[in-house]
Amino acid sequence: MMAAVNAPAQEKTAFNRTILPIPEKPFQGYVGLTASESVKDFPPMVVPPEGAPNVLIIMTDDVGFGASEVFGGPIPTPAFDRLAKSGLIYNTFHTTAQCSPTRAALLTGRNHHTAGTGSIMEMGIGYEGYNTLVSKSLAGIGTILKENGYNTSWFGKNHNVPDWQNSQAGPYDLWPTGLGFEYFYGFLGGDAHQFSPALFEGTKPVEPPYKEGYHLDKDLADHAIARLRLLNAMAPDKPFLMYYTPGTSHAPHHAPKEWIEKFKGKFDMGWDVLREQTHQKQLKLGVIPKGTILTPRPDAVPAWNSLDKEHQQVFAHMMEVYAAALAHCDYQINRLLDALKETGRMDNTLIIYIQGDNGASGEGGDQGMLNEITLFNGVKENWKDIKAAYDAGTLGGPMHFNHMPAGWAHAMSTPFQWTKLIASHFGGTRNGMVISWPKRIKAKGELREQFHHVIDIMPTILEATGIPAPIEVYGVAQKPIEGTSMVYTFDNPKAPSTHRTQYFEIFCRRGVYHDGWVAATTPPSAPWIPSPPSKDPMYEYKWELYNVDEDFSEANNLAEKYPEKLQRLKDIFTVEAAKYHVFPLDDSNISRFDVANRPSYTIGRTSFVYYPGMVRIPEGSAPDMKNKSFKITAELNLTKGKTDGVLLTQGGRPGGYALFIKDGKLIYHYNFVGVERYEVVSEKALPFGKFTLVCNFDYEGDKPGGAGTMTFRINGKQIGKGRIEKTIPLRISLDETFDVGEDTGTPATEAYETPNHFEGEIVKLTIDI
Repeated sequence: MMAAVNAPAQEKTAFNRTILPIPEKPFQGYVGLTASESVKDFPPMVVPPEGAPNVLIIMTDDVGFGASEVFGGPIPTPAFDRLAKSGLIYNTFHTTAQCSPTRAALLTGRNHHTAGTGSIMEMGIGYEGYNTLVSKSLAGIGTILKENGYNTSWFGKNHNVPDWQNSQAGPYDLWPTGLGFEYFYGFLGGDAHQFSPALFEGTKPVEPPYKEGYHLDKDLADHAIARLRLLNAMAPDKPFLMYYTPGTSHAPHHAPKEWIEKFKGKFDMGWDVLREQTHQKQLKLGVIPKGTILTPRPDAVPAWNSLDKEHQQVFAHMMEVYAAALAHCDYQINRLLDALKETGRMDNTLIIYIQGDNGASGEGGDQGMLNEITLFNGVKENWKDIKAAYDAGTLGGPMHFNHMPAGWAHAMSTPFQWTKLIASHFGGTRNGMVISWPKRIKAKGELREQFHHVIDIMPTILEATGIPAPIEVYGVAQKPIEGTSMVYTFDNPKAPSTHRTQYFEIFCRRGVYHDGWVAATTPPSAPWIPSPPSKDPMYEYKWELYNVDEDFSEANNLAEKYPEKLQRLKDIFTVEAAKYHVFPLDDSNISRFDVANRPSYTIGRTSFVYYPGMVRIPEGSAPDMKNKSFKITAELNLTKGKTDGVLLTQGGRPGGYALFIKDGKLIYHYNFVGVERYEVVSEKALPFGKFTLVCNFDYEGDKPGGAGTMTFRINGKQIGKGRIEKTIPLRISLDETFDVGEDTGTPATEAYETPNHFEGEIVKLTIDI
């Protein structure tokens, strides 16, 4: 309830919470001719139901079921462990197997295809279940709690803004502030450079401090703690919703050096032995049932003992980096819990901590990566470059966008088959979760085994707060919530699950759960191995069958033994898929990253005009200069001593280009996803005074990623020319941007340090495609 003078009157007010905003109450006072004969009456302030708890949702990124110590893994997570000991441990909780889909499902309480999020934002295509546009008929937890009197905030990763709507041009209705979150501090993309993130505060781009020792996970915790303390100082009795979603442990795996050193030598045994150790710990802890079988390693993952010593050394260190990133992240979360405890409000705070938005990521493939962007462009790195980074001790630091090999991801998903992106199997969808609410949940450290899914988070919160699901929000009729509340599990560990049926699908890797049985398609290949799309994805895939009430890890395929049961479940999947907009099935993958697949403010335009200070323009809203010829025209004014700096850049260390002046000379540096680099330099220093610079790129390729020639001219006279042998075919970056007059984020070349503001005057810069 609210504090002070308003409390007694407001406790007696009955609100119609099914219509949001809650309808205004008529004036209950009396207005006479003068104030002395009138009776005052303030409209009642909207407050949550009496006793409604605060809500803190925490979700990490790309963390498998078997990663944390709570679930038998090798990585210490004291915040997760702390909440597990004070609350409940859920070992049969599921996500969607991919990032944006899980987040859309959590926020809306509806399946990811219902929310238009059949895949990530950068892969949206023009079908109802895949267009990345969350309908206004699916009001989420932020809007519902805000309109019921909660303070709402969001810290960390978003990845739910459509690819063409994440620029300063908006629209902003699908940004966090448009989804009911009064305060947002974090990043919009699928990942973030932890040392140089592209941050937003609300809808305003903000730059992190360019100082040694900065790390985003600490920054997020600092901001969340500050917000928590501020609200507690101003309105200590007003409940809050905080959604805390760090980007760790999604690539890049970044951690402070001292944290990486903590794990030195701890993974020298390799992924096969680690899986066995984790499996035994899980059995001992009781987080998996007795008799649970450890599923075999897939053929796509090599046996650890088959690797030479050099590969083992490098791969073990990559796992050290991953472990350090997650441990450091959880340490920051523990700081947030400490701050909450200091306010005295933890007792009545419902805390839901989901360890991962999907299984651990195998996208690092067979050798890990220095740069995740290579994956999205179908490029494989040279092993000698990876080994050189290991020798230099730079893995996990700001120079790389690194990822670990798939073998470690499989180990982090113990005891299950597969990893992230494999929605058909629990290695992609089963994530550990703990729920703590000291005032309400009296059990401490108990296990809950009911089947549940991420769409159950919102209905759980609504029941816990006493707030009904609205039937109308901002004049739009609402579709039914598709999840079920988990509140019944708080007091009854043996109650049967109320979530009886659940489909799964990402890139045609699909499955369905129904009353203790699972039907799942057999993946045609590992998700980290490029493969052509199927000709008929509906019927080409084989199916498997598991009795998961008796076979926790999906180790015993019963498809041949019970063909009728399998067909029944396949039919259920078809019904669910039709109901929730899963069709049409499509297992194409990398090609979806092309920005040409989606709407854009750039479509149909061939000329773009920019001025200095126009920065942080994301790829979906920038001119698409890939796989085509283009011309850059810059009207410049240089004076002696003020000639250097960035004219134009897009991307950063993971890949991109930079047009800049250094020591008076013009340089065009092209960074081909960190694998190869090309540079064109002017023959001499640029002149002082006003002049027009023209940079022509003539594309020579007849397919994506082709070569081209860059030519410099001033007032029509050629001053430089050079060849770019390879260009980025599909995606420059997920978080680095297009900037004019400076370079935000990381630099495309180490020839300068960001932001490298241009010292001269850019009168105007034009790009013609």
